[in-house]
Amino acid sequence: MLARVWSASIVGIDAVKVGVEVDVSGGLPGVTIVGLPDTAVQESRERVRAALKNSGFAFPLRRILINLTPADLRKEGPSFDLPISVGVMAASEQVSAELLGDYLFLGEVSLDGNLRPVAGVLPIAAAAQKLGISGLVVPVDNAREAAVVQGLVVYGFKHLSEVADFLNEPERYSPVQFDGLQELSQSKFTGLDLKEVKGQAHARRALEIAAAGGHNLIFVGPPGSGKTMLARRLPGILPPLSFEEALEVTQIHSVAGLLKDKGTLVSDRPYRSPHHSASGPSLVGGGSFPRPGEISLAHRGVLFLDELTEFKRDVLEFLRQPLEDGYVTISRTRQSVMFPAQFTLVASTNPCPCGYFGDTIQPCTCSPRQREHYWAKLSGPLMDRIDLQVAVNRLKPEEITRQPLAEESASIRERVQVARNRAYKRFKSEPSVRCNAQIQSRHLCQWCQLDDASRNLLEGAIRKLGLSARASDRILKVARTIADLAGDEDLKTQHVAEAIQYRTIDRMQ
Repeated sequence: MLARVWSASIVGIDAVKVGVEVDVSGGLPGVTIVGLPDTAVQESRERVRAALKNSGFAFPLRRILINLTPADLRKEGPSFDLPISVGVMAASEQVSAELLGDYLFLGEVSLDGNLRPVAGVLPIAAAAQKLGISGLVVPVDNAREAAVVQGLVVYGFKHLSEVADFLNEPERYSPVQFDGLQELSQSKFTGLDLKEVKGQAHARRALEIAAAGGHNLIFVGPPGSGKTMLARRLPGILPPLSFEEALEVTQIHSVAGLLKDKGTLVSDRPYRSPHHSASGPSLVGGGSFPRPGEISLAHRGVLFLDELTEFKRDVLEFLRQPLEDGYVTISRTRQSVMFPAQFTLVASTNPCPCGYFGDTIQPCTCSPRQREHYWAKLSGPLMDRIDLQVAVNRLKPEEITRQPLAEESASIRERVQVARNRAYKRFKSEPSVRCNAQIQSRHLCQWCQLDDASRNLLEGAIRKLGLSARASDRILKVARTIADLAGDEDLKTQHVAEAIQYRTIDRMQ
């Protein structure tokens, strides 16, 4: 007898519908799986055999052919265990096949019949309507994740026997209910607070501008000046995720397998901080079957690169396209996938190899040639894409011991939200632009108009600092954000002047 069960596979962060056809016929006993299965799928024959026997079902001692369609799509992972198990039971007439066409089955099956969670359930659930599916049957640990998608019927089960009972008597079971909007509205940020940072008013101001406009930022200063401490507090002043943004972020984390133990929406903006020994594929994503890297896991959040000059130059060059386009494309022989990567880059570095160039307390021991070689690790095109370049100096003794706590993140976040709201209204006709950092060159004449004094000031900075056209555009975008924070619709000379001040590295070279 032939049975067909629906499942799905992930390509990038997109879902592809997969048919699991099981044919039980006469002949020598054996199980054959065709349709480009990987090793994990090939091994499912043994897991399914043991799971069915240990769950009280019969495994047919006949010839079993399992075909995974479409045949030209590589199938990977243990998520096909459950649909294969259901297909074998339906083909051997141990369960009813009436509901198989309406639901999509996903899940790993252990040898005792328990269902284990799998990665990538949310993207599949989000694409269910496009795939022609009205409901999902998943392990109970994946149920809340799938139920985030509104209007989708989701059933979560702990054991294979429960799935069999559901197929035979569906009226006995109720779908999982989960209100993602309510959970997102009740979530509270529990990260680090800027009030714990003493002094550094200039750096705190730069963080506020970066949060309000989505601008990339680099801190340059000696060891112990607070660069890392400041960067870790940026997520606390960013606006909360909208439901659509939370859904995007959660889908990426689901594909990466980071939701198996959480099974719900990601409510906080991501903060990723890879070590400087990270490889290119770990940063941008890759592998034989491409998976998202750190920059995609930081989508709608913050990517912090501590000790930027310690990263390999070729690894840093991978960042250029995502910083400009907001996505990364990974090409392989069989497929090409695209991962979203709209993040705020925050980096920190010492001003020289010893770390004390320009420090007022400890003298620098580096030669001019050493400093030149040190900064050569960072290419001009990469630095052009960093809007805010901020010098961070070490605190004075009296600032460390006597200065009271500074302004807390909550009040700064309110100002950031107001500035972002002004930008949202401005960008209504441009859905691809969500913040000032995403303004395209063709929009600058419309939203960043300069008077004569401001234009002369900017032209002088371009000549003196040797700025590229891209760097000058970045200055205008930062000035636009500064104006939004001040509540001004038109750019003024003081806005442009402050934006030019955040070109520290350009002035050092």
